[in-house]
Amino acid sequence: MEKVWFITGANRGFGRAFAEAAVARGDKVIAGMRKLPDDDPFYEQDAVYAVQADVTQDDEIRQAVADGIDHFGRIDILVNNAGYGMSGAFEETSDEELRRLMETDYFGVVHTTRAVLPYMRQQERGMILNIASQGGLMGFPGSSAYCSAKFAVVGLSLVLREELAPFDIQVSAVCPGSFRTGFRSSSSMKYPQAKLDDYVGNAAHKAAQFLAENTHNQSGDPQKAAQFLCQIVDGDNLSARILIGKDCCQQVKADLHDQLQDIKSYEQAASRTDF
Repeated sequence: MEKVWFITGANRGFGRAFAEAAVARGDKVIAGMRKLPDDDPFYEQDAVYAVQADVTQDDEIRQAVADGIDHFGRIDILVNNAGYGMSGAFEETSDEELRRLMETDYFGVVHTTRAVLPYMRQQERGMILNIASQGGLMGFPGSSAYCSAKFAVVGLSLVLREELAPFDIQVSAVCPGSFRTGFRSSSSMKYPQAKLDDYVGNAAHKAAQFLAENTHNQSGDPQKAAQFLCQIVDGDNLSARILIGKDCCQQVKADLHDQLQDIKSYEQAASRTDF
């Protein structure tokens, strides 16, 4: 049976790859984006319904969801994909810059999920895939703002997974590693306006420089990631966290090993703190 997807940020990167993979397998896609396309054959197909959906605008998101359901009749899979990156030292990042990123990367997930949930609860089924990041499972220098937002997305996903299970709504945090999208390009990666000389040569500045100089050469193939995700949604049960990419899987496993070793080092003393 064909599925109906609602994908935010569907005009480029992972969002576009997910939309193309869904349509290629015979599904339908409500493609949400901040600006509707002028001349793109992909969005002119009968299987695709493009809607204006700026995830920072709650009213706009609710209207996009309602219009999409009017058009295709339902939403089976929600993919909260819209977002952008930020790289720079924590001390350089202003409250305004941090809040702006959180409005898109975290509250955008909140707005869209709240808009879709009443329909999924009514139909008593659904899947919600929140696109987080490897940076939602591990901390990286220069990524305090981005990792904070993505850790929040992972935490929200884990809670919703438990709360929505009685309605047969599955939730997963999708955590890709480095993939060859436009994520590191100037249109998607932001940098703090403030620059502190004390951080010259610091790991945070080195990370920002690396991202600026290494774009469109990542090892991950977004089309293959999209095909993998399509295979995942055909399974009976979504994993709580879905890692994508060889490096991502290996690095997260190593980080979890280190965490377990840390816990073991103080577990006995920590266990003696009960009444």
